Amino acid sequence: MALVSWLDALKQTWRGLQRRRLLQFLSLFTVCLMVVTACASKPGSQTKAPSGAEAGRISLGTTLTARTLDPADAYETFPGILLYNLGDRLYTYSPGTTQLVPQLATALPQVSRDGLTYTINLRQGVKLHDGTAFNAEVMAFSLRRFMENGGRPAFLLAEKIKSVKATGTNQLTIVLKTPFAAFPALLSFSGVTPVSPASYAIGTGKFKPNTFVGTGPYKLASFSSDAIKLDPNPDYWGKAAANQGIDIQIFTSPANLYNSFKAGRLDIAYQTLDPDQIASLERDSQKGGWQAIEAGTNVINYMSLNRTSKPLDDVRVRQAIAAMVDRPLLNQRVFKGQAEPLYSLIPPSFDVARPGFKQAYGDGNFDKARTLLKQAGFSESQPLTVEIWYPSASTTRSVVANTLKESIEKGLPGLVTVSVQNTEGATLWNNVGKGIYPIVLSNWYPDYNDPDTFIQPFLSCETGDGATGCKKGASQANGSFYYNPQANTLVTQQQGQQDPAARARLLSQLQDLAVKDVPYIPLWQNKDYVFAKTGLKQVKIEPTQQFLFWQIARS
Repeated sequence: MALVSWLDALKQTWRGLQRRRLLQFLSLFTVCLMVVTACASKPGSQTKAPSGAEAGRISLGTTLTARTLDPADAYETFPGILLYNLGDRLYTYSPGTTQLVPQLATALPQVSRDGLTYTINLRQGVKLHDGTAFNAEVMAFSLRRFMENGGRPAFLLAEKIKSVKATGTNQLTIVLKTPFAAFPALLSFSGVTPVSPASYAIGTGKFKPNTFVGTGPYKLASFSSDAIKLDPNPDYWGKAAANQGIDIQIFTSPANLYNSFKAGRLDIAYQTLDPDQIASLERDSQKGGWQAIEAGTNVINYMSLNRTSKPLDDVRVRQAIAAMVDRPLLNQRVFKGQAEPLYSLIPPSFDVARPGFKQAYGDGNFDKARTLLKQAGFSESQPLTVEIWYPSASTTRSVVANTLKESIEKGLPGLVTVSVQNTEGATLWNNVGKGIYPIVLSNWYPDYNDPDTFIQPFLSCETGDGATGCKKGASQANGSFYYNPQANTLVTQQQGQQDPAARARLLSQLQDLAVKDVPYIPLWQNKDYVFAKTGLKQVKIEPTQQFLFWQIARS
């Protein structure tokens, strides 16, 4: 599965290429209205009017970028959020929960005994933005286009689906290549949304990055590299948007986003602000006239340890490094308490997650690390030297790497030397699968809300052996080159297991293997923050990390 850390690196590059468009001047009437409002407002409250041309519109600022809105090619964070608001899926999550519910489907799928055939009945009376009636043929067309056009996320369905066809006007039948218990969750991926056959075509590379014609609560009004506008869909089949539209401004730096929000030129500021800026906005929220809304995240940050690189081919060395890591220290010094220590590849938001790395290695357990290194033949006269690599554009990972270096060298003086290295992001992620780097600081954005997306991409391998590691497969692409036949078997078994209790046991065994073999070291999860003017309602990040614009309203 593709590394989304690579996308993070590209995002940093794209930011530097984009130019910020100047905000339109407010009309004289609006200025006068601001003065009147200021006179009546409480001391210290924000007195700026909404930056949207209409009071009912919501202005949102972000540093996230949108390369494309074509659902068959969009595989980054912000396009996913936009597609979630512009389109619908067969299944989605009940707001505020991780409960999977039907959206364009009328019920959860009927699954054959062998776990291969999914029959899905579809909602009637739905129209696409261009007036096309939604039915099974439209959905089948959209799924085939997602798989066949060769976009970045195409593999998500193409590797799983054998065939998809309309078996009735409002009935869809999907046959899988192998059983996959998480398939309904996969169908909630942002890009698995119907599009109009009148506006889109099937064919390799036939993408439409600047438009979107789907079924969702908003229509795309305009799209450019620095501004995006969404208008309510007056013919939406579901609950109408609670606002008159969303005006999105894309900033080139966190400083610009921070300053614009503090100056009252934005209703909402969402990703990505620096820790100091987040702390400032939290601290000043009451007197500043805004809300500080904290949410969890399902993004994981971790170390990838290359087992083909000496001395990391010795499991005792990998275990020692796991014992050296001090997660609470990272949270305190780097993130100012705005993160959560992570002790499993599966985030604790899933009830199957087990904090195995905490139980086995603790945090900053230098006595355990020293013992393991001595067993591996290292000493003060023959010290261990390790390299930690990160993408040069990531200030956060730079601070993390150097904090780890300082902590480890202080805890194991003379026994361990840490060398911190960086290179341009695209170069780094292009070379991770080639085995060039011993240790890489990476992150992972899940493709769908299921534990499988935190296990299969890390522990599975198509081709390899115990002596030389993974030659081809997910763990090779992820830079660990981990190969374990038992892990491969367990990954396949949990993917096909429909019984939740039995599947949980398999996932537990996989987490135990990750703790014992240490191909990766889970480090932290950032908390997610959104800041909104006082008076806005229903501004919140979903447990699935989606941001539902249509819920936002002015009180």
